[in-house]
Amino acid sequence: MDADLSHHPKFIPQFVALQKKENLDIVTGTRYEGTGGVYGWDFRRKLISRGGNYATQVLLDPGLSDLTGSFRLYRKEVLEKLISNVVSKGYAFQMEMMIRARGMKYTIGEVPITFVDRIYGESKLGGSEILYFVKGLLYLFATT
Repeated sequence: MDADLSHHPKFIPQFVALQKKENLDIVTGTRYEGTGGVYGWDFRRKLISRGGNYATQVLLDPGLSDLTGSFRLYRKEVLEKLISNVVSKGYAFQMEMMIRARGMKYTIGEVPITFVDRIYGESKLGGSEILYFVKGLLYLFATT
């Protein structure tokens, strides 16, 4: 969950309810299914996010609609296991967490969320983060 409230806490009860109902290991927010959405992003930012998710779908077939988001609920033991196996940094970290979770056969559910761009501060998404994401994507393609 982003600390700047781009991820609204109002969705947390839905995450918990879905986790309990289906006994899931991970619940992740999705901006790209159902009533999910993004507000306040320019075309470039939307293109980068959608493009990253599309490339991941094509190369890794994760079975999830939003791999670059970070609004998630993990069982403690699942989070510990995943973190000990993840090598990526930055935005690629989010993607790798879900790919590793699928590979380890953890159960994952999605909750549609709305993401509102921050009012204060600036995004860390720049050229170097995009490059790290592409490297991470290709690494996972080659190794998973």
